[in-house]
Amino acid sequence: MSGNEMIQVSGLSKRYGEIEALKAISFTVRKGEIVGFLGPNGAGKSTCLKIMTCFIPPSSGTVKIAGKNVLEHAREVRRKFGYLPENAPLYTDMIVYDYLRYVGELRGLSGKRLKERLDLVAGKCGVKGVLGQIVGTLSKGFRQRVCLAQALIHDPEILVLDEPTVGLDPNQVVEIRSLIKELGKERTVILSTHILPEVLVTCDRIIIIHRGRIVADGTPAQLQEQQAANPPVVMRLAAHNGLSEEQVASILRSAPWIAGVRARPLGIEGEMEFEVRGQGRDDLRSRTVQLAAEQKWQLLEVRRELLDLEGLFRKITQE
Repeated sequence: MSGNEMIQVSGLSKRYGEIEALKAISFTVRKGEIVGFLGPNGAGKSTCLKIMTCFIPPSSGTVKIAGKNVLEHAREVRRKFGYLPENAPLYTDMIVYDYLRYVGELRGLSGKRLKERLDLVAGKCGVKGVLGQIVGTLSKGFRQRVCLAQALIHDPEILVLDEPTVGLDPNQVVEIRSLIKELGKERTVILSTHILPEVLVTCDRIIIIHRGRIVADGTPAQLQEQQAANPPVVMRLAAHNGLSEEQVASILRSAPWIAGVRARPLGIEGEMEFEVRGQGRDDLRSRTVQLAAEQKWQLLEVRRELLDLEGLFRKITQE
């Protein structure tokens, strides 16, 4: 493993009886990366995170954290992780300062070091002003900040965040996203979420897991390029001289360079729209313009249909 790789997963599998939750997956995460870990419910991402953090053992394969095998160096590996679960692990009847001190002590901190870390994370997470309050009186946004502070109290090298902005209002979401990006400058961050815009504005890289396998891995731009080397073209025509959708679709389907045609509901009188998918890697736009000219169709618009992250996620996990 190179010195820049913080997490190395190789051939990782996990079985629960007859159910194979992970199927020999492999990936690496570099030091300082913010990685979005995506997948439908039951895809295997929680199982993978539990193995990485030494909560459960793998059935086969290896996981190394900063070069340490999770099975052979579990105690050392656990110290490298800070974890923010979806449901904040807070004691609502404790004062914020006492709660953070308690978590710090559980993490092995004491004396001057504990006080220094508590002061530092309270400032970094913006909770200095509520250290004297009872946790149960805090807003959801401040509870998330306190939970982030507890995950950071022992200065972990890797931060795992599970749905960190669920239930927050728009202003709180922006604040937490900004805080995550700031934290990512100093440590490796794994962000597990179902909120796709969260990934786009926060993460450097996306890993999508589906049915126990890694089905996509790269930056949002790379995933778009991989999944749409020859993206569909949308063409809009004027419905003149009795021209019908059925006629246009039939002519389009007869072209050897077209793999599929779908008429799209438009709701605009006198206009019709089609999604055209091509065969091979040729740019469809020039060909559709040429075909429209040959057929004497009145072409109103031609554009490429690049999938956004939500479209890519649906396409990848439904195939």
